[in-house]
Amino acid sequence: MKIKEIIVVEGRDDTAKIRLAVDADTIETNGSAVNKEILTRIKHAKEKRGVIIFTDPDYPGERIRHIVDQAVPGCKHAFLTRNQARAKNQTNKSLGIEHATIESIRHALKDVYELAEVSDSEIDKADLIAIGLIGGPQASMRRAKLGELLQIGHTNGKQLLKRLTQFQITKQQFEQAVKVLQQEDKNV
Repeated sequence: MKIKEIIVVEGRDDTAKIRLAVDADTIETNGSAVNKEILTRIKHAKEKRGVIIFTDPDYPGERIRHIVDQAVPGCKHAFLTRNQARAKNQTNKSLGIEHATIESIRHALKDVYELAEVSDSEIDKADLIAIGLIGGPQASMRRAKLGELLQIGHTNGKQLLKRLTQFQITKQQFEQAVKVLQQEDKNV
């Protein structure tokens, strides 16, 4: 699988793992120390080939994603779930792309999203509350599962509606994912 866009990752281990999964070029941010030189390289890459931001599903990864997205609007985004990025060794609590399977990486890169200018969404906060994604006892767990189903990453309650809107998730896509959530609730 050849990826046209340049993939922004956090470090060398991420680059090595991605290159096992797909034929792609990367730019490494060297962790959360994203400097002006790296941002300039990312801007140039976006103009020439496009960029996919593919960072770890943890706080530093989300911070890097936000910094790059603010400096270089119009990038595409790929996500792994926390489970997909968890180290296989039980004693290692690390999360990262370097721990994901080749198949998980390929799947994430196949399902990239492009952020849109924030506009009105068919989904509103009342929908999220009614379904138990905000304010309920299982809200965090349900948001994590929804993020996995829609391939938009894990969010807190405040971020969820914004991310659904940015990634242009339609009411129909949302309702299909909610049906899967509700079916899983019945099976538990």
